[in-house]
Amino acid sequence: MGRRPTVRCRTVLPPRRRTVLGPRCRTVLAAMVLAAVTAAAPGLPSLPGTTASAAAPPPAHVLPSAALGPSAALAPSDAFDPAPARASLNRLLPSRAAQFTLVAVEKPASGDSFSVSGGAGSIVVRGTSPATLLTGVGWYLKRVAGVDIGWPGSSVDRLPDTLPAVTGTLTRSAAVPHRYALNDTDEGYSGAYRDFAAHRHQIDLMALHGVNEVFVPTGAEYPYYRALQEFGYSAAELRDWIPAPAHQGWWLLQNLSRFGGPVSERLIEERAALGGRIAHHLRSLGMTPVLPGFFGTVPPDFTARNRDAVTVPQGRWVGFDRPDWLDPTGPAFPRLAEAYYRHQRERFGDSDMFKMDLLHEGGAPGTVDVTAAAGAVQRALETARPGATWVMLGWQLNPTPQLLNGVDRRRVLIVDGLSDRYDGLDRETAWGGTPYAFGTIPNFGGHTSLGANTGAWVSRFHTWLAEPDSALRGIAYLPEATGGNPAAFDLFTELAWQPGPIDRKSWFAAYATRRYGGADPHAAAAWEELRLGPYSIRSGTWSEPQDSLFAARPSLTAATAARWSPKEMRYDGATVERALAELLRVAPELRATDAYRFDLVDVARQALTNRARVLLPRIKTAYEARNLDGFRALVREWDADEDLLGRLVASDRRFLVGPWLAEARAWGGDEAESDRLEYDARSILTTWAGRGPSESGGLHDYANREWSGLVQDVYAPRWAAYFASLDAALVNGTAPVAQDWFARDDAWARGRLPYPTTPTGDPLALANEVQAALTGVRTAGRAG
Repeated sequence: MGRRPTVRCRTVLPPRRRTVLGPRCRTVLAAMVLAAVTAAAPGLPSLPGTTASAAAPPPAHVLPSAALGPSAALAPSDAFDPAPARASLNRLLPSRAAQFTLVAVEKPASGDSFSVSGGAGSIVVRGTSPATLLTGVGWYLKRVAGVDIGWPGSSVDRLPDTLPAVTGTLTRSAAVPHRYALNDTDEGYSGAYRDFAAHRHQIDLMALHGVNEVFVPTGAEYPYYRALQEFGYSAAELRDWIPAPAHQGWWLLQNLSRFGGPVSERLIEERAALGGRIAHHLRSLGMTPVLPGFFGTVPPDFTARNRDAVTVPQGRWVGFDRPDWLDPTGPAFPRLAEAYYRHQRERFGDSDMFKMDLLHEGGAPGTVDVTAAAGAVQRALETARPGATWVMLGWQLNPTPQLLNGVDRRRVLIVDGLSDRYDGLDRETAWGGTPYAFGTIPNFGGHTSLGANTGAWVSRFHTWLAEPDSALRGIAYLPEATGGNPAAFDLFTELAWQPGPIDRKSWFAAYATRRYGGADPHAAAAWEELRLGPYSIRSGTWSEPQDSLFAARPSLTAATAARWSPKEMRYDGATVERALAELLRVAPELRATDAYRFDLVDVARQALTNRARVLLPRIKTAYEARNLDGFRALVREWDADEDLLGRLVASDRRFLVGPWLAEARAWGGDEAESDRLEYDARSILTTWAGRGPSESGGLHDYANREWSGLVQDVYAPRWAAYFASLDAALVNGTAPVAQDWFARDDAWARGRLPYPTTPTGDPLALANEVQAALTGVRTAGRAG
């Protein structure tokens, strides 16, 4: 590289204003910026008032992230401030960020776009928002540098000291304006007690993958808490009504209240402060924080305290008494909505997207005209936030034609949770041309299962988008919990940035290379097996793979752990076993990556889990044949597999229950509050709620997941007790002793035993042990 000019000048950086430079510095820096932008990226249009005769590109740290002074004539940098993108890049790539130049450009009417160009060590990314700049960086890392920053898993340690040059100019435009992320349940199932650094990293990752709209429920209790005190409720009454954080998602959906409380005022205030920081970070990146809107959820006795109000009882939801619904067509609704939005704005700032779901999962309209009610809800939103978009979840039969007939559909976005689940869908007809986003829920409850209906994604999205009457305006990534299944997140978010359908075979081959930071035939073979297996499950009935029988309530006929999960394998389990065998043969230099270690544990876990569906029917056969020796041998095999599973998941922090519980306790203001919050965090993973909803409602184990701590102390003891009762029945010729599974699980949920927050064991050695165990299972199966 040529010798760089030395610039010595003093800069003054007033907050949120342009950098003030002396005349000589403006002249030199303008030439340096021009060299980085035009000379290194000849395919980009010339900037106004500049020429192409400039010095060699400077180091990126010299380039200001705010606009240069007037004489620099670098007009596009006035479009927005790239500084937040630069800060995110410094966090994501601290040792390579200086090699990127981020250039702001105005967003045209056609929507977001980015371009990437530049020589070795001097990469220029131009984009239409700070988040889109990061999307361009992400595209460069994947398509040029050949590494991955996944959710989770990273191979950036494989980057060379000097980043590779871009051949020509790499450009992409968003195919749709809405790139939405996060389910209403995400906070509860992904971690209601995460700190700001965790949320910020998650947002940075979403920006890196092209997301521009994110649901923000954190602190959503605050506007209810403040507004309802103006309508006759005491602070203490409201703190008792508001559930603990892990269960608040279902309160916002009008499904339940109270559980896990009372919450403290300090907790409400601190969560509101966190939610405000999350919303601010999103806005700083040019992303939209999608805030919960007000549609009428009120505490008991609202009419007794507000005589002009009419409320509709909402019955029960999976064993819970639902909160009442305030009739939106009555005079009290707009007053309460005004107070709600006023307090929300004070703490969370502005937004132009609000998420609300009327009559979710069996809500009762009573005598209320649903069409008129929907119109009243939208009018209240429009009064508080003129021009705002109402985001609705496409789920079950919602939104109904009656609801949509009452609203200005131009101000609505339906995030469809069923786009890849059922066949024969016609969203334009069903929703009368209302704008919608193609969505997926590839995960329910945070199950650790691998897989997704990726075939439906790549075959449907661009086809639906190209239809003459298409109302498709976005994508919506809606797993009930995030932080797993990184390939699914990567592929789904890429739909919005590809000009046409994705070839899955080629995509997974390229993914295998960048995932571990280098080409390897065994990595490619492993991901081809995963593509053919768990990532090719079919639409028609389900959008998720089967869950774990190790996590199921024990029964010889157990088919699922969570009540509503698929009851059978959704793919050939041998594909995962073959993928594991191939991963174990990946070159040693690639095994050091974080992505490889995560994937190795995850694939080994899935392979071992799948074998439980082979083993349990054999145990049943031995028991029914009263073959005591065969039964005991098979039970020993089951126990050994579950013990191995526990040791395997203990080797990666992302499969530990310890951090989940420690984070909950850390939010407590005193010991008693920490105990309540830990119960909130423990119960949602196990019993979910009290005995009624857990047992008769079927909520127990809805959020089952194969984590260290849960495997050893919840799931394995269940099966040990169950098999011991069957063994005694065979020996004594009696019926098995009935077990109170709720009592067992509830005791763990109310326990205080701390769990490790750091992993133990060697993932590679443990994955090899899994491979050996699987080979033994197959041999035993053939011998039998």
